Amino acid sequence: MKLSGLVAVILALVISNASAQMPETTAPPGAKVYFVNLKNGDTVTRPVKVVMGLTGMGIAPAGIEFPDTGHHHLIIDAPTPPAGQVIAVDANHVHFGKGQTEATLDLALGRHTLQLVLGDRNHVPHKPAVVSGVITITVR
Repeated sequence: MKLSGLVAVILALVISNASAQMPETTAPPGAKVYFVNLKNGDTVTRPVKVVMGLTGMGIAPAGIEFPDTGHHHLIIDAPTPPAGQVIAVDANHVHFGKGQTEATLDLALGRHTLQLVLGDRNHVPHKPAVVSGVITITVR
């Protein structure tokens, strides 16, 4: 197993064993997360580059406690994660816990929904949640 795979398994176990309800971190008014290079209705080719933007807050890696910061989570073909709960770790919930702001994905051909959710140091959405709108893209 690659080190990154081992880290993902450990993270999944930690998150699954965490309390369902975690303390929520507040977000400043007006904070917004958005797709920089994609918009609703786009048709794209594989691999799909996703560039994530944020205004009104800063980016910090998971586990780092610093005011008005968080890290990106990309929700693929799944509903918005529940408020106050740790965001799942699976193929539909991609974590960018190192503070990444872009990624290249090998999505299957066809239609996909995408949404960005900013998570706090514990992978819990802020209060109020800092989420993008859901967009639909077609991969050809």
